[in-house]
Amino acid sequence: MADPMTPEPFRIERVSRELADTFTLDLVPVGDKRDFDFQPGQFNMLYHFGVGEVPISISGDAGTKGRVTHTVRAVGTVTESMADLKKGDMVGVRGPFGSTWPMELAEGHDVVIVTGGIGLAPLRPAIYHVLANRGKYGRVAILYGARTPSDILYREELEAWSARLDVSVEATVDTAGTDWTGNVGVVTKLLPRGNFDGRDAVALVCGPEVMMRFTVHALNDQGVTNDCIFVSMERNMKCAVGFCGHCQFGSRFVCKDGPVFRFDQIEDIFRVKGI
Repeated sequence: MADPMTPEPFRIERVSRELADTFTLDLVPVGDKRDFDFQPGQFNMLYHFGVGEVPISISGDAGTKGRVTHTVRAVGTVTESMADLKKGDMVGVRGPFGSTWPMELAEGHDVVIVTGGIGLAPLRPAIYHVLANRGKYGRVAILYGARTPSDILYREELEAWSARLDVSVEATVDTAGTDWTGNVGVVTKLLPRGNFDGRDAVALVCGPEVMMRFTVHALNDQGVTNDCIFVSMERNMKCAVGFCGHCQFGSRFVCKDGPVFRFDQIEDIFRVKGI
């Protein structure tokens, strides 16, 4: 069994610029590791040699073998240095780690996906899975919020998903100019338009914590109970295996017990600031 603390070499196959501060790396394994398997919701530790290591959610299709995709926002020393990486460069990868989105549990139910900003990246593998297995799920709603139209992530994919007749897709922005003809306002305002039955729905939520807090309340108003709401709590992860304690969340560790949690299992500590 491979040492979970030792990164394995991966080569960058493609770099895609998503937004001004956000980019996507498509990685392929080299050396003895010829494949890479993961489940929607999991994350990897990405190591930029000579700079450092950061936890990044996997944002590609779990059905695509031999390649792993990460969408990264340049917000610190390591991720800002990764923004300069090019095709052919090498990075170290540890993983996959963490819990997963409840794709099997959601089968036979409506699925509502609520996300904001770069939170769409950790949910994209779940969306790919639902769309690839569309007949196993009820009604599907994808509700996305961004700060401005220029901050919309995966715009072309959102447009492609919205063109499907078997998926309800709504996007909104906090602020916009006169050239924006879409929705303006917080993402929770989209929930009544989501075309799902809250009494028979499983909700997947990822975004800033304040956004997730209000989303949970709004989902409750739509009839979704907390045992059917799943949130991704990616914060402060350093080792990914529960050794260092940086990501302790009450009695749990985000890296080992999460990052995906069923909300009723963490709601008592979710609202406590500083945890």
